[in-house]
Amino acid sequence: MGFINFLVYLAIMMGIFAILSVSLNLQYGFTGLANFGQVAFFCLGAYATTIVTLTFNQSFFLGIIASMFLAGLFGYIIAIPTADLREDYWAIVTLAAGEIVRIFFLNEDWVVGGGPYRGGAYGVGDIPQPFRSHFAAQTYPFFYLGIVLVCLLLTYLIINRLTNSPFGRVLKSIREGDDNLAQAMGKDVKKFRIKAMAIGGIFGGLAGCLYAHYYGFISPQEFVPLETFIVWAMVIVGGEGNNKGAILGSVIIILFYNSTRYLKDYVPINETTLASLRMVAIGVLIVVVMLFMKEGLIKEKKRIY
Repeated sequence: MGFINFLVYLAIMMGIFAILSVSLNLQYGFTGLANFGQVAFFCLGAYATTIVTLTFNQSFFLGIIASMFLAGLFGYIIAIPTADLREDYWAIVTLAAGEIVRIFFLNEDWVVGGGPYRGGAYGVGDIPQPFRSHFAAQTYPFFYLGIVLVCLLLTYLIINRLTNSPFGRVLKSIREGDDNLAQAMGKDVKKFRIKAMAIGGIFGGLAGCLYAHYYGFISPQEFVPLETFIVWAMVIVGGEGNNKGAILGSVIIILFYNSTRYLKDYVPINETTLASLRMVAIGVLIVVVMLFMKEGLIKEKKRIY
């Protein structure tokens, strides 16, 4: 039963990070936006639902709405001053924005109405799990896996519909034509970039919400820039510009990230070095993919008109 529980845990993590990966793929894979602050949406979604459900004792569904709204709003706001910048400046600004969000929650210490929300560097515990009282301890992970898979399916369908619509074709033209192509067609490039960031932020917030309620505890240390690197690895390995590739990439990277913990049973190595080997393995995987499959494991299907 322990091994089955581990597989369910892996599946839940794959689903949550697949949502985050697909949202980044919309911004980078389809629009060409070098967003190095994707973890900010993840963080905002986690904290928004925590405040709504734990501090104000509201429902899980309201927490989802709050997470998606706040993260989408943040994506919209940071895109306004950066929409006209080049790709390298965009990366710097979004990286800084992600750190601003993390440092904000690292230093705040709200206590609302004497509730259990502690915050700050201590993190927040006792985050309620939705419908937990209706299930036994052995069956609840399967139920939560169902919630994650439904959210992933809806995310995939919505973003896939967007990227295959006229809206998506404009995003691709921005990516391919360095603004000139879209502008020649009379499109407002800045507005489309802002929309892409906001929509990606919405689904990044959803992933953060699911993460917080699954673990029941969050802290600012969990939302460091390294998490953005892991999501980027998923997009690069799976295949940028392809939503199925983004999902496949999340499956592979999560497997790499979690399987190294079992090396200690076969290789005489300490835990600190073992933890570092996780990132080494992911880095080697990225190098191999970039050398032999530059477009990722699943190539983008480009329509020829």
